[in-house]
Amino acid sequence: MPVAIAFRKAVTGAGLALAAVACQSNSTTSENPAATEAAGSNAAPALTAGTWRGVLSAQGQEIPFLFDVAQDGGKPTVTLRNGEERLKLDEISTAGDSTTIRLGVFDAALVVRPDGTDKLKGAWVKYDGKEPYRVPFAAMKGEQQYPATTAQPQSFSGTWKVDFKGTEGDVTPAVGVFEQKGSDVTGTFLTTTGDYRYLVGQAQGNQLKLTTFDGSHGFLFTAKKVGNTLQGDFYSGKKGHEAWTATLDPNAKLPDANALTGMKPGQKKLDFKFPSIVEGTTISPTDAKYKGKVVVVQILGSWCPNCMDETNFLAPWYEKNKQRGVEIIGLGYERTTDPKVAAQKLQKMKQRMNIGYDIAIAGEASSEAASKSLPQVQKVLAFPTTLFLDKKGEVRKIHTGYSGPGTGKYYEQEVAEFNKTIDQLLAE
Repeated sequence: MPVAIAFRKAVTGAGLALAAVACQSNSTTSENPAATEAAGSNAAPALTAGTWRGVLSAQGQEIPFLFDVAQDGGKPTVTLRNGEERLKLDEISTAGDSTTIRLGVFDAALVVRPDGTDKLKGAWVKYDGKEPYRVPFAAMKGEQQYPATTAQPQSFSGTWKVDFKGTEGDVTPAVGVFEQKGSDVTGTFLTTTGDYRYLVGQAQGNQLKLTTFDGSHGFLFTAKKVGNTLQGDFYSGKKGHEAWTATLDPNAKLPDANALTGMKPGQKKLDFKFPSIVEGTTISPTDAKYKGKVVVVQILGSWCPNCMDETNFLAPWYEKNKQRGVEIIGLGYERTTDPKVAAQKLQKMKQRMNIGYDIAIAGEASSEAASKSLPQVQKVLAFPTTLFLDKKGEVRKIHTGYSGPGTGKYYEQEVAEFNKTIDQLLAE
């Protein structure tokens, strides 16, 4: 999904998003990390233990988030906080007065320097974009994510039917689900290609703000409530912007994620052979390892937060269920044309997320490239996309997008549907 939502396109004849909101992609040339993380003076860094309030400044807006600094075995760790989610970061290096906090599996970092007592300044840097990507960042220790408010908040709780309106007039349907306690609001947006993950915010009178920062994306949603409708703006990183409107609707739902794409007429099986991240080997669904087994094919990218949500479910699920005659193949589409760089990124993801199933280097990170590499499929619309193969190797189901744990009951439904599908295929 793009860092800039303006890159979203509509599916021909369907009016749906082509790539997941949080996991659209552009590729390739990257900013040089060594240049970005150059040392400053010899002053000691000020990354001290405690809770910090970070702020990204982009498009004249502020995207606030909280993070915790702690010590683990004598080494500093940083934990990003998004609602109930905790993202632990332990790749932290210092040169002079510059500290670089690598952002998990993503090819990105917070590069910071002291800015007075218990203050930091620097930038959020992404290394895998088509052009240098830097967003100013500042932090102060001990502050709340949102300041206390005396304004009596209106209620934003409930399920909302949402339309995101692009700069070219295209409209993308979504469902907003918000929960409010006092002035504190949590929730997310679901779309046909994925969700916006954990959002945390505040209601002030008839005004709403929701934000998230997961290392790959920095999002800000603002809205004004008029009756049972919302009118707002969505800011994504440096450039992404869309207007959005919503109507309170407890019955709001999205099109069936299992019906957005399928196999081309006359096609029943996938026919690919991609290089594995294990050098010198390849992966194909016709390999002896997969014969007579139910196989799940996961289309993913290490740059994609929704893919990480799905992987966080699949990795432990595979360890518990592989003895039942189930295998998973991960097809990695990366923001690079260099297969060695792609292999490194996917290897890092595999190691950090304890992935036991096989992963292949399938191509560049775009729905067009993924579709071309899997010509038996009508169209790959999103990262992730999950294909279910029966014991004969025939594709029985293609599921577009993923509703992660930030969606609450929708995630529970996602997991239940996955298990039901596997059980049915195993029973055949």
